[in-house]
Amino acid sequence: MTRLLVATTATLVAGLLAPTSAGAEVRRADVVRLDGVRVELRAGTTQVVTVDHTRGVRARVSLWRLTAGGWERQLTTTDGRTGYGGLVDGDRRRQGSGTTPLGTYGLVSTFGTHAADRRALLPHHRIREGDHWVQDNASDFYNQLRNRRDGGFRWWLPTSDPDSSERLTDYPRQYEWSIVTDFNVEQVRHRGSGIFLHVNGRGATAGCVSAPRRFIRSLVRLLDPARVPVIGVGR
Repeated sequence: MTRLLVATTATLVAGLLAPTSAGAEVRRADVVRLDGVRVELRAGTTQVVTVDHTRGVRARVSLWRLTAGGWERQLTTTDGRTGYGGLVDGDRRRQGSGTTPLGTYGLVSTFGTHAADRRALLPHHRIREGDHWVQDNASDFYNQLRNRRDGGFRWWLPTSDPDSSERLTDYPRQYEWSIVTDFNVEQVRHRGSGIFLHVNGRGATAGCVSAPRRFIRSLVRLLDPARVPVIGVGR
């Protein structure tokens, strides 16, 4: 199998792109503060993305790596964005609130409008027609990637419905490159789904973290699953 996920079956796509239970159960190794953000490291974590809220919906987003001399900042941007509803503790978040969850989450895979970058190491899915991120609280596939032709969720619900799922092709700018977090891997209903790190749009996000295209593109190439990368979101 190539690293580019061709998505020959719905099970393959959901299994590789949805947050996994291992991400929720992984043993915490240590707690550090980077750029003022509290980060709960996992066993083996040597890559961290920090999101330090600055003002309004703005944030400084940085990539760090652990070296022999300690934590070293590799990349940073002051043009990060967060949710229009502000920031809230992850376990208190509600679907549709427009809030970005505080806390530490794994960075598990990528998706976007392009084929996989040969230099990237995280599993990748190229968006195709009918792809949705499921936000239907009645679905077994809640908080997973699912194509409408595979069924299992109410893809036809209008966007005004609180159980409508996100059609990925509707956001070609933001989802040109997107990194999936394991927020709400437990599939707690009404907590929300589809919390990503993606390319900036025109303004605030609906709960994700976004950053300039060049920055996200670099992250896609640098993140390494062997380094157990996580993202820490703080105030």
